[in-house]
Amino acid sequence: MPRYPGAPLDPHAAPGSEPMGIDDLASMASVEIEWRVENPFRLFTDPKDTEIHRATYLELSPAQRRTAPVLAAEHALSRRHEAGWAETMYSKTCWINSRNRYVCPNGDDYINPKQHRVVLTLKGVPEPDVDCRWITSSLREGDGGESLLTRPCKEPVLFSAPYPSGLAVRVEIGGITVASTEVKVRDIFVVGVGDSFGSGEGNPDVPVRFSPERTIEYGKGGGSGSLSGYPARVGPWKQVGDDAFVKENARWLDQACHRSLYSYQTRAALELAVEDPHRAVTFAGFACSGAEVTWGMFLRYKGNEWVPNPPDLSQISAAADAQCGRVEAPKQDMPEAYHMHGVIPELQGGLVLSKCPADKARKIDLLLMSVGGNDIGFARLVANAVLSDQSLVRSLGGWFGQVHGNKESQELLTRLDQRYKAMNRALHGILHIPWEESDRVILTGYPPFALLDDKGSMCADGSAGMDVFDEFAITQKAALSSAWLADKLDQIMKSSAELHGWSFASEHQKTFVGRGICAGHTNGLGQTVDDLRLPRRKGNVWEPYNPALFQPYAARRRWFRTPNDAFLTGNFHVAGSVMQKVLKLQSFSWFQVLLAATYSGAFHPSAEGHAAIADSVVERARAVLSRHGQTSPAAAAFNDAP
Repeated sequence: MPRYPGAPLDPHAAPGSEPMGIDDLASMASVEIEWRVENPFRLFTDPKDTEIHRATYLELSPAQRRTAPVLAAEHALSRRHEAGWAETMYSKTCWINSRNRYVCPNGDDYINPKQHRVVLTLKGVPEPDVDCRWITSSLREGDGGESLLTRPCKEPVLFSAPYPSGLAVRVEIGGITVASTEVKVRDIFVVGVGDSFGSGEGNPDVPVRFSPERTIEYGKGGGSGSLSGYPARVGPWKQVGDDAFVKENARWLDQACHRSLYSYQTRAALELAVEDPHRAVTFAGFACSGAEVTWGMFLRYKGNEWVPNPPDLSQISAAADAQCGRVEAPKQDMPEAYHMHGVIPELQGGLVLSKCPADKARKIDLLLMSVGGNDIGFARLVANAVLSDQSLVRSLGGWFGQVHGNKESQELLTRLDQRYKAMNRALHGILHIPWEESDRVILTGYPPFALLDDKGSMCADGSAGMDVFDEFAITQKAALSSAWLADKLDQIMKSSAELHGWSFASEHQKTFVGRGICAGHTNGLGQTVDDLRLPRRKGNVWEPYNPALFQPYAARRRWFRTPNDAFLTGNFHVAGSVMQKVLKLQSFSWFQVLLAATYSGAFHPSAEGHAAIADSVVERARAVLSRHGQTSPAAAAFNDAP
């Protein structure tokens, strides 16, 4: 048995009281230091929140870690947290909603960290109960001397490693150095921009909860049915829009933009953080539901929910401002560079954008982008496909814009490549992504929302998943028409990505086949989570199930939010005063149903869907980071470990 100095007589004797023999030294040959970043996902202010995701990741099999870690983790987390895992985490982040900025509550510099706390463990010590002496020093020249810490060898130790220089660490037992290493954290900056598919629309961090008994009446709609017996929120509210009602709203990391922790962009960044023990991720997401390349990316867009403090910068400006850290990025007048000779008239004249000076801007390692669908009016196409009475929708003004078909969208498609070209110029010229590193931009394709199989079969005619409002219905013809246009959009996105050297993530599109908006049942012959029907109370009985039992984040067959799901998850309503002021409607009860079923994320991916998209993006991101030498050797061993 190996003999440590003083161990036979006194295990607590001072190190070095007895010399090591040859056998003792030989036993130390396999000792090594392992280390990891304590809180690799820096958006979370509480390391325990990140640890929940890291521990979940570690429970996955090596095959799951390589191919679908985010989806597998989402399934594991959803089994443990019926209301979703994000509700306990979204309020403990370095995003300050009141300021629309990434600022840490404890005063730490979020964008430009000065240090990272790291956990070190000694492996291979034959007798781990003896004491180890940890000696650390900064690798930055002239940055102080050595620090000493003595602990039992079996105990992990925690140090702060200066960034980016790192920390030199060695361990002594009995005055003999048994292991040493350099701790250098690789902190990558990941930025997310785009539309509702990037923000996480449909998946609030805290979903609405429903009373097991109470119902709500919405009067009569445009059809023949009475809008009665609907699920009602919990709480002591007396009427829609009063303080008690608003208190039970769905809650979001960013309320105006409906941006949540379930967003594929956040999940991809989180995955990149937990899968490499030597990596930290600084994530800044700005995606906003309803955004386009023009209104959203280049021009200020206030989001789709009224809040006292809507976004005050366009997404490009917000990303540039973030690059400057604690210093506000200066604004520049840019009248010529981005309107593409008048092809994009919205960007002609008066375009002012924030731009951080190149020597002060933090370099973006990955830019995750989901944009293009709103530019061709895809939401208007969906409205056209599922609303039988178009005259009703035309009365909604700015809520839906105009309802239009493929002809109008085709015309918009012809201009989309120019919008992407303008975006590309901004990514390089304003956000300083090097031209030779254009692959750091990952454009994400949109998944099919009504595809039943790989032969092209679409959802059948009917109102499955849409009986929340009696004028909703889908037809195979409309679904096929939308799918044809979606394919055209996908082709333009892919060709634009190739032209500009961007990475294009589209593998998830195959995994969505059979997971579309009509996947489920309406006959009760299946699990409750797969029931497409909306609970309604008739007499004293809820049919087909009590809405208090609805689980928005349970695993289910469909990966898209139906209008019914949207009503039961986001349940977006507005006060009557807003309705009258904005829409000039005196009788608005029926319209609240329409809002609750559409502005709450209908036709958007569920948390499972976002996880599947994230896996596709992670696959691309891994390749990009590896190509640029930003993956640690420890990651491979970590991911292959059982």
